[in-house]
Amino acid sequence: MRTSFISRALRVLVPATMLLAACGKSDTPAPTPVPDQGRIYLYHGAASANVGLKFLLDDGEKANLTYGQSSNYQSVNTGGHTLKINVASSNATQATQAVTVEKDKNYSYFAYANTATTVGGLLTTDDLATPSSGKAKIRFVHLGQGAATAAKLSTVVAGIADIAGTDAQFGNASGFVEIIPGQYNIAVTSGTPSVIIANVGDGSGSGTGTNKTYEAGKIYTVLLRGVVNPLLPADLQPKAVLIQNN
Repeated sequence: MRTSFISRALRVLVPATMLLAACGKSDTPAPTPVPDQGRIYLYHGAASANVGLKFLLDDGEKANLTYGQSSNYQSVNTGGHTLKINVASSNATQATQAVTVEKDKNYSYFAYANTATTVGGLLTTDDLATPSSGKAKIRFVHLGQGAATAAKLSTVVAGIADIAGTDAQFGNASGFVEIIPGQYNIAVTSGTPSVIIANVGDGSGSGTGTNKTYEAGKIYTVLLRGVVNPLLPADLQPKAVLIQNN
């Protein structure tokens, strides 16, 4: 009799235990999948709008910048988006651009003076792959409205030596090219023979300083920004600035 009672109790207990285990499993929430993402860097280089500008992605504000300011690289979900440049004070839209962000890719978006009085946007794909051992990488972005085009990067020592592969028309960017690290006096130049448009100097836009140390493993962008117009303040005239991308 006792054995029969224990058997019946076990038959009741086992299904109840299985039911509790099943309930416990169903109550565990599934992890939220991380969306595929790329990254974007934002820069205000529009001398034609020497006011605060807002950078919006699908109407969500990503940065609020004054002339010469930039954001860090920011994560963005992959897929199609609309980028806008708005005046910060009035929210008036100055430029709109459709962009497609791909997984694990990096981009820069520059506000610039596409004419002397309007604002445009330039989107670049940034190759941030590590340079070869013992090398650095550099590129040129030409956003100097009214400056000579095409332009390029050159080193200036006793003479001027062009950096191959850095030519760019106005409103465009060259690809990144590898250079041997070291101290250089780099300038934005144009023509044959090359004539200096602006010295990079210390990279701040002042044009001062003759040498800048370019380090192994680092990735650099030389940006020519500004508008050729003698009526504008000196800070809004074409200047060469240096951006370190990594």
